[in-house]
Parts: sequence; C-alpha cells; structure tokens
Amino acid sequence: MATLFVVATPIGNLGDITLRALETLKAVDAIACEDTRHTLKLLNHFEIKKPLVSCYAYDEEKGAARILGLLAEGKNVAYCSDAGTPGLSDPGALAVRRAREAGYRVEPIPGASAFAALLSAAGLGGRAVLFEGFLSPKPGRRRSRVVELMAREEAFLVYESPYRIVKFLAEVVAVDPDRRVCVGREMTKIHEEFVVGPASEALARFSGPEEPKGEFAVLVAGVKLA
Repeated sequence: MATLFVVATPIGNLGDITLRALETLKAVDAIACEDTRHTLKLLNHFEIKKPLVSCYAYDEEKGAARILGLLAEGKNVAYCSDAGTPGLSDPGALAVRRAREAGYRVEPIPGASAFAALLSAAGLGGRAVLFEGFLSPKPGRRRSRVVELMAREEAFLVYESPYRIVKFLAEVVAVDPDRRVCVGREMTKIHEEFVVGPASEALARFSGPEEPKGEFAVLVAGVKLA
C-alpha cells in the first residue's frame, strides 16, 4: 500500500529541517508541492532530486487528484506546503482526506510551525490557545471577529501579512490597548524580532513611516491573562 507523507518544512531557516524529513524526501517516489519553486529551493539546498507535482492552493481538488493518481500507481508521495506544517493555515488537508478515504496510509513528518515557534517564545502562559490562522481580509468581518476573540478567556494566535499587521493591532487596541501581545516577525530568519507587551506599544512599534516588512504571527493574551 502506497503512503502519503505529510512533511513539515522550515519556515525560514533551512537548518530547521528534521533528519526524518530529509530521509523521507530522499526515499519517496515523488514530491507534491504547494508551489514547486519554493520546495525546489529546499531540495536543491540538500541536493535532493525527485519528480515534483504542483498542488496549488487555489485548486486543491486538482492537486489531490494528482496525488491520488500517483498513490494508485503504488508510488509513495511526500506533500510539502511552502513553509511550515501542511494543513495548519496551509493547504494539504484535502489531499490527506482524499488519500485516507481511498484507503491509503497517511504518515505525518512533524517539524517547523510558526504557531509552535511563537508559543514557545511568547512567555504569556495559559493552558489553552485558540489558533485562528489568517483573519478575513474584509475589514468589517475582521473587526467583528477580533471583538469576538478578545472576549474569550483563552489566548488566540493569528497569522498576518505585513500589509495588514498595523490594521490588526489597531483593532486589538480599539478593544483593549493594555492587552498583552507577542508579535513575532520573520521568525527563524536573519531579521527575527519579537515584540512583547501591551498592544498599544506593539502598534506604536510597527506604525512608523515605513511599511512593516516580513511575515507576522501574533499571540494575544486571553481575558484572564490580560
């Protein structure tokens, strides 16, 4: 029975790839990628050459069908999203579901995750964390969701782009300017930065004349920890 391996890849620093992930990528018959250009950089760095299959996020059905076709041929396939763990605010869940429904084995190869990295560096504590991922880009829907999340007892974590990070922090400040947050920017990369403190201070940090750069993840403390 062929196997679909769900492989976590580095979120920035290529040194964060696991030994097991490298062994898996070297052993499979093909590698399915969210974007072959991203995954190819990783493979070239570690001198791994395998047939690549495109599985774009905007058409997961077609990508899943390609993976099932390979599995039906008895080939083992590794699936990699652009960075981090597939299925965690990244595509991959549909391919996993289709493979399992078809009776194929699915094996996770855990590794890097911006979610886990930020939690480990935040120091905000708490037993429960709600993972929200990317909020809606629509202002009204995003604001109402932030209000809902801010009313919860547990902390919540979001991913945000450099184009919306200031808007998001402003929405948090509008509800509670003293709510503690941990903003992680460019985690594991050269310009890695963590800003921990009241939301108002984090907003001030990223509200300069220049637009913020990099990828962001933000942990917002729950009501009990505020």
